Amino acid sequence: MMITYEEKLAKLLCDYSLKVKKGDVVEIRGESCAEPLIRACYVYLLKIGAYPIVKMSFPEQMYYFYKYAEKEQLDFIPEVSKTAAETIDALIVIDSETNTRQLTNVDSKKVAINRKATRILKDIMFEREAKGEFKWVLAPYPTPSMAQDAEMSFEEYKEFVFNACKLNYDDPVKEWQKVSEFQDKIVDLLTGKKELVIKGFKTELKLNVDGRKWINCNGNHNMPDGEVFTSPVEDSADGVIFFDVPTAFMGVEVQDIELHFEKGKVVKATAKKGEEFLNRMLESDEGAKYVGEIAFGLNDDIVKPSKNILFDEKIGKTMHLAVGSSYPEAGGKNKSGLHWDLIKRMNNGGEVYVDGELVYKDGKFLI
Repeated sequence: MMITYEEKLAKLLCDYSLKVKKGDVVEIRGESCAEPLIRACYVYLLKIGAYPIVKMSFPEQMYYFYKYAEKEQLDFIPEVSKTAAETIDALIVIDSETNTRQLTNVDSKKVAINRKATRILKDIMFEREAKGEFKWVLAPYPTPSMAQDAEMSFEEYKEFVFNACKLNYDDPVKEWQKVSEFQDKIVDLLTGKKELVIKGFKTELKLNVDGRKWINCNGNHNMPDGEVFTSPVEDSADGVIFFDVPTAFMGVEVQDIELHFEKGKVVKATAKKGEEFLNRMLESDEGAKYVGEIAFGLNDDIVKPSKNILFDEKIGKTMHLAVGSSYPEAGGKNKSGLHWDLIKRMNNGGEVYVDGELVYKDGKFLI
């Protein structure tokens, strides 16, 4: 029997990424345009004895929310959402939108208010994850709108997604295990080190990673995956870094971001496009101006930006830095309703020094 793309991805997510067991309660979130993948996950979870819960949204639901919601509604957290954050065993989030630009013209103040309010849910899940009580994975389902953002035909974009997730192999699990083994070597190289210095175009940034854990991202949280990251010491970022890969956050495109840090905090932020939105997000709460993550993108099957962070942060020969919330499992302590990954190409002379030693140059580790 021919297995579909959706069935193959559902099996990969449930068996490999989440390792779902019989009796687990698993929530599936996604827009209705992702119904074929949502259905495949739902059916597969039932077959293995799990308890799937579907939370499906309609197209442009977030646009209507931010257009019409008042302050009290933006701040409101349903009790059922808190209960789910505290009790579900796993979460599958399907990245799929009928209109990826639905939030381009919404009031960014409203977005910031709601993100600050919903931070409590993120904090609960991150803390449970750090204790081994909760697992999550984010995975894509192609739409024409996503293909347009990536400047590809829909058929080309579907193939791009298929290959990035290694679904073109007979045994995707085996291929992701190979990725995991290679990235373990990088984790070993970086473990126990204290200082990172990143150099490149318009960039010289120093970070303290002493005592922080480096994480091998091998498909357990994101699909596709392919990165190694940590959460730096909160007050350590010092210097400047320039991000040359365009990004779209909450449907708003921002280009050529330059951040200046002092004592861990962004003191100046500029952008060629979307500068007002950038600064509004950085003002969303107290933790938004601090570094939550520093990472190396290592997926060489992703070679160009698609304006979708799920793919772009994994582009081979890049690095990314996230402002906002950090990861407790890496030792991070910064809390924020924001977590925004910003991407820098490193194959154009970029260098990384670890405790004074050059370990990474032109997008490759010297190992």
